[in-house]
Amino acid sequence: MVLALSPAPLAAEPLRIVAFGDSLMAAYDLAKEEGFPARLEEALRAEGHDVEIVDAGVSGDTTSGGLARLDWSVPEGIDGVILELGANDALRGIDPAATRTNLEAIIARLKERDIGVLLAGMLAPPNMGAAYESDFNAIYPQLAEQSDLMLYPFFLDGVITHPDRLLADGMHPNPAGVAEMVRRFLPTASAFVEKLEAKPAAREADADETAG
Repeated sequence: MVLALSPAPLAAEPLRIVAFGDSLMAAYDLAKEEGFPARLEEALRAEGHDVEIVDAGVSGDTTSGGLARLDWSVPEGIDGVILELGANDALRGIDPAATRTNLEAIIARLKERDIGVLLAGMLAPPNMGAAYESDFNAIYPQLAEQSDLMLYPFFLDGVITHPDRLLADGMHPNPAGVAEMVRRFLPTASAFVEKLEAKPAAREADADETAG
């Protein structure tokens, strides 16, 4: 008697997420494994999510710089993007309207490619003045509502007012700061990953319904 062997099922590919941002994302002055993308990937895997987070942070990047490099920084085969840009716009006093326009364009191009977006918000430094602060700080919640995105309101929450969690420059997180950022960010990131994980199942259900 000859037994027919069924081929072994292919292992599912991990979700691929690009951490797209500036020096706050790029493990500035830290070892790569101490940076936010690596530590977030580790935390998500500990929760049982099969994910790979690609560090696409560029120190000094503005929203216009991010828009210019978007296509090669987010290649084909990416499931989601954590979008963290705007801090350098605020530090340079760039018109908030220009920052908003650039972020809108980035989000639109990612959505056209069916790539999920988690928006990491930023707050303007208070020394920019009340009017600038008000206009800049409104960008992220407004864009999240407008484009139906998950929003983490302030990327540096729990760090920027704690000198012991910052490097000597007083602006970038040290390893303890990154750990705190990841701890606070993790629930939102987990919800984002779960949403990405559900997309293939939703597509299969739609295909079955159409075929039926």
